[in-house]
Amino acid sequence: MIGANDVTHRMPPTQSVRHLASAVRRLRTAGAEVVVGTCPDLGTIEPVYQPLRWLARRVSRQLAAAQTIGVVEQGGRTVSLGDLLGPEFEANPRELFGPDNYHPSAEGYSTAAMAVLPTLCAALGLWPESDRLDGDRNESMLPVARAATRAAAEAGTEVTGARGPWALLKHRRRRRIPAAPDPAHAPSATR
Repeated sequence: MIGANDVTHRMPPTQSVRHLASAVRRLRTAGAEVVVGTCPDLGTIEPVYQPLRWLARRVSRQLAAAQTIGVVEQGGRTVSLGDLLGPEFEANPRELFGPDNYHPSAEGYSTAAMAVLPTLCAALGLWPESDRLDGDRNESMLPVARAATRAAAEAGTEVTGARGPWALLKHRRRRRIPAAPDPAHAPSATR
């Protein structure tokens, strides 16, 4: 998950994406698989009020699209976080936000990691679904820039490079992990 600080510190998107693409290129050259959770939708963060909320949403989605292009062109994959995590963070702010009410807590980062996990597993060849496109899930092969724009608008979308200027736009099924049982309500063992 990258880019939120770039938006709030008003780093030029071209500079931000150039740094990210350079890092992805170095990692890919070293043989690593790279999966990037793109800039989250900062319009979902509670301390941000209108009209800044609208502006934050627009700028963060534009950065997410640019990040996708930079990462995919260097051989990585992206998952658009967009507003995917917003409802969960809004429902559980004390657990998912850190003390500054901006950055995620450890549990918040864990929640974000779960959103990226299917794509990470697919990159490593460990995901049970094939990489074939599923028209029923609105998956397609598009020019990279168009795939990036669509992914930025639809949270949870994976973009992976194909051949040349083409990219695969996928919507992997994200499985929920059942919550651990509450020990206070667990049946006690009898002897």
